[in-house]
Amino acid sequence: MRISEFLSTTGVKLGVTLTDQNQAIDELIALHQSVGNLNDPAAFKAAILAREAKGSTAIGMGIAVPHGKSSAVKKAGLVAITCPAGVDYHSMDGMPTNLLFMIAAPEGAADTHLEVLSKLMTMLMDQSFCQKLVKASTPGEFLSIIDQKEAEKDAENEAKNNTSQRKSFKFLGVTACPTGIAHTYMAAEGLEKAAAESGISIKVETDGSGGVKNALTSAEIAEADCIILACDRNVEMARFDGKKVLNASTANAIHNPQELIQKALNGNIPVYHHTGGNTMKEDTNTSVGHTIYKHLMSGVSHMLPFVIGGGILVALAFLVDTICGYGATGGGNFGNCTPLASFLKNVGGTIMGLMVPVLAGYIAYSIADRPGLAVGFAGGLLAANGNALVTNFSVWGGSVDDSGAWSGLSQSLGGFSKFVANFGFANPNSGNTVSGFLGGIAAGFLAGYVVLLLQKLCSGMPKSMDGVKPMLIYPVVGIFIVGVIMCFILNPLIGLVNTGLSAMLTALSTAGMLALMGLILGAMMAIDMGGPINKAAYVFGTGALAQAAAMVAKGTPNSNPAVQACYIAMASIMVGGMVPPLGIALACKFFPKKFTEAERSTVVTNVVMACSFITEGAIPFAAADPLHVIPCTLVGAGVAGFLSALFKCTLMAPHGGIFVFATVGNPLMYIVSWLIGSAVTCFMLGMIKKDVDKM
Repeated sequence: MRISEFLSTTGVKLGVTLTDQNQAIDELIALHQSVGNLNDPAAFKAAILAREAKGSTAIGMGIAVPHGKSSAVKKAGLVAITCPAGVDYHSMDGMPTNLLFMIAAPEGAADTHLEVLSKLMTMLMDQSFCQKLVKASTPGEFLSIIDQKEAEKDAENEAKNNTSQRKSFKFLGVTACPTGIAHTYMAAEGLEKAAAESGISIKVETDGSGGVKNALTSAEIAEADCIILACDRNVEMARFDGKKVLNASTANAIHNPQELIQKALNGNIPVYHHTGGNTMKEDTNTSVGHTIYKHLMSGVSHMLPFVIGGGILVALAFLVDTICGYGATGGGNFGNCTPLASFLKNVGGTIMGLMVPVLAGYIAYSIADRPGLAVGFAGGLLAANGNALVTNFSVWGGSVDDSGAWSGLSQSLGGFSKFVANFGFANPNSGNTVSGFLGGIAAGFLAGYVVLLLQKLCSGMPKSMDGVKPMLIYPVVGIFIVGVIMCFILNPLIGLVNTGLSAMLTALSTAGMLALMGLILGAMMAIDMGGPINKAAYVFGTGALAQAAAMVAKGTPNSNPAVQACYIAMASIMVGGMVPPLGIALACKFFPKKFTEAERSTVVTNVVMACSFITEGAIPFAAADPLHVIPCTLVGAGVAGFLSALFKCTLMAPHGGIFVFATVGNPLMYIVSWLIGSAVTCFMLGMIKKDVDKM
């Protein structure tokens, strides 16, 4: 297949005057539409803008190659415009762009066209070729220049392939960019041209969206003097163990390929030693913050399907019970009032219960490869479930008194056993020891680096033990160490925090400081989204409902201020928990550059979760960028809880979101409180969260 099969004279427009990047995109999309490549121009533009939000596709040297893969594309195609005067397309080199190609690729279609389009990308590395295109007087001449260059390139590649069969490769390369359409192939072309000019033999593997091409073989790797990695994303590294590896970016290979070749020739390149840790490319120039972010995103991306799948099923459970008439009467059983709802809630809740272990497991996997997975999962499980509560203390010779406190401990246990009993288990009065997703993050990083430490300590063991280390030493010792730290340090500390929070909230309620109580309860719901602080607020609210029910059962009217205070507390809790998902969903729509494509795709899911009072929908965002996201959700939820209490909104059901609004007192102002809090979160995210391409 040739480039002319994707680009026709009707898809070429010459001598265009452009004012800005947006007009350039509109002109190119209009050309695609005119040649019949699109079925929805607006949707395709959204895909183009989403790609530009990740980083400009203007690669410098006066060239821009915007591209998008979308269901809005009817057939794969290519269009081009020239702008002799130049246009500011936010180029990598800051110079005006005067030659623009736009690639349209259909979603889900075969990627055979990418090989043809990659050929064009490599041709654009020739500046004289680009200048000829800009000076072309007719679309026919424009295509003729491309055809001639393509024929030369085909002949050159054929000669190169024939020569490569007779030569042993001395230098190898790997190129990969996030989308795998343009920069991957241009970087490969840059390395190949620079190597040829230096009389060096090189083979470059391209890891593009159509899959790995020109894959390096184990024999070639063994014979190579140096491997040049021009990559903007992770690639498999275990195969390069013991070889000299030069790390770079695709931009380096496109703009300064000769410099990379010269560095490789100088030979002062560190030897890569695969430690069994991260199997991906480790860029020594990457900041600590970016490395932490990469590991976090590994956990978040794997956790996201559990949050979405489980959360939607739980929301459906509430919907089923509402349809069946239990929205106002279900009380604490809401979501379990019908067999179908109970089934959905059980399955969804179980799936959501996996999200913290998966988060921790894949953070550890990103750090320490497969050996870190089991240790990370174990730490995540302990974070999600907390310390075991001993219900039969008499087994150890002790007892539990009427207040729930342990007694007889000094007589029955002593020394080390007493210490383990006191701190390794949850006392009936010690509070909730679940550390939630924040504990899961800590467990993931702890597990990953514990396994790396174990690998280093075991590096001197005989080769015959290599099979024993990942199957016995790493999981047993790693899980033990992480278990000790989680159960004896992190989880007990959480218990103390929860006990103190509960006492503070009770004091505020007793003192009648309801607005302040509402603010604190709402904020607590958004700190760890389903974690211990969130649960402490929720347990306080359900306890308040139980207290109100007891007072009413004894003849106290619903209008009594003490009863109303209980209902006001529950209302503040639920509205605070509904803010984070909705606020984030709004921010994804109004500030798209702050979020990745995967994050923006969860807008509908987060709206559904917000409406269902499932705060956990915000966890992937908070886990990916806790320092910016959590303050925004905390403030927005606190504002919503404060306004709800200030307006004296009440709630008599412990869960359900909009499905139990029939039980809300002053529902209009309750919705206003929710929307204002969500707007505050949205605005703050837009102001303080960094753009994705700057993280």
